[in-house]
Amino acid sequence: MTVDMWIQAGLALVGTGGGVVAARSARRTKRQERRDDFTAITEQQGKAIERLEARVQRQETEAEKQRERITDQDEAISWLLHRLRTLVSHMKKSGVEAPPAEPMSEAAARYIRHVEL
Repeated sequence: MTVDMWIQAGLALVGTGGGVVAARSARRTKRQERRDDFTAITEQQGKAIERLEARVQRQETEAEKQRERITDQDEAISWLLHRLRTLVSHMKKSGVEAPPAEPMSEAAARYIRHVEL
């Protein structure tokens, strides 16, 4: 074997080694794949959290509207009870007897506890 053949063989080995190193560095490692999986899962969780936050916000808004409506209804019931007492008092002063009241339902009795008519 001549020196030229040895040089060519050496260069071929170096080229092959460089090709292997290049192929190895171009290949995705397990760590890179795990990092990409983590990024994908993190993005999915971020989107899920955003959806849940929007859902909670909607529910809080609905709850606030319901609280306002209940407060208004409570005020209306109080006004009606006051008006009823005033009318019954007026009728008794006039000497007219009020007709007997119909029985109150259990649902109404839970909210109207102080009816002394």
